[in-house]
Amino acid sequence: MTENSLNRDENLSRTIARLATFIASTGLSNGDRAALKRMHFGQPPPLAFYKLALRYLPTGWESDTARKDWITIVSGMALMSPNTHRPDQSLGHALAEIRFAEARIERLLASRDDSRRTLVLRMTRYLAAKLVACNWTEIAGLLLTRDPDRLEGLHRRIARDFYIHQIQ
Repeated sequence: MTENSLNRDENLSRTIARLATFIASTGLSNGDRAALKRMHFGQPPPLAFYKLALRYLPTGWESDTARKDWITIVSGMALMSPNTHRPDQSLGHALAEIRFAEARIERLLASRDDSRRTLVLRMTRYLAAKLVACNWTEIAGLLLTRDPDRLEGLHRRIARDFYIHQIQ
């Protein structure tokens, strides 16, 4: 990994941790949290999203693609709140723990753009229903990573962690 990619990963980890804390906090009203849960990347976001975005999201979130990705991330985190972000539990491990279907993981990892956003939201609803938190930095990486090699590395980690924890 280059120093630039390490900084990018650390910044994303900090952003995700701050978002998870804020979404679960009393600083966000129940009405705003509900509005975030109902958000969809294909529709204009509610005012609550802008309140959060201007305070916590990194520069560049306003571009069309990045905005859709961040809407998906924030909506998914709100859906899972307060059991949202657990940095020590990989996404693959969490999916193995809830017995998420292999075919669903395969579709998620093969998807792109709006299909991936939709599948991420479905996955987060499933995780929320099972009350299982996971490392949201990995989920955010699935949406925000544009470099094909880095994305493939993330796919391999998720698959590895899924199968390792399924075997145990």
